[in-house]
Amino acid sequence: MNDLVELDSKDWAILKLLQRDCSTSIQTVADAVGLSVNPCWRRIKRMEESGVIAGRVALLNPAKVGAATCVFVTVRTRRHDAEWLAAFDSAIAGMDEIMECHRMAGDIDYLLKLRVSDIGGYDRIYQELIRRVPDLADVTASFSMEELKATTALPRSGH
Repeated sequence: MNDLVELDSKDWAILKLLQRDCSTSIQTVADAVGLSVNPCWRRIKRMEESGVIAGRVALLNPAKVGAATCVFVTVRTRRHDAEWLAAFDSAIAGMDEIMECHRMAGDIDYLLKLRVSDIGGYDRIYQELIRRVPDLADVTASFSMEELKATTALPRSGH
């Protein structure tokens, strides 16, 4: 099944602006993409209803809210059954510091991205993870020294 939604150049122009600042007024977006307000609003509504626009959020500065340390954690497990996965899902869902979790192909089973205050903050999450999730074969952390690029804006596919 193909979930891809067809978007034209006006849609992509709208999305580019909204990904930069979703609080931009419809009038400003419409003017920037060469549409009147009502057609622009209808396009945005269509993209919300189709799931292209999944939500609108405020992006926080991690350093200003006590989460300046970014940690990438690789996890390998000894088990791959439904019971283990349920325990893992439950554990990571309850830890707000885990920003992302990806099931990986290759030698690593899962890759986590955490935001914590410091190394002690990471250790607290590590201790909770190994307490709550059985049969972990390896948990390895890499601390980001400097963030060279970070964006939430998705690229226009195929371009």
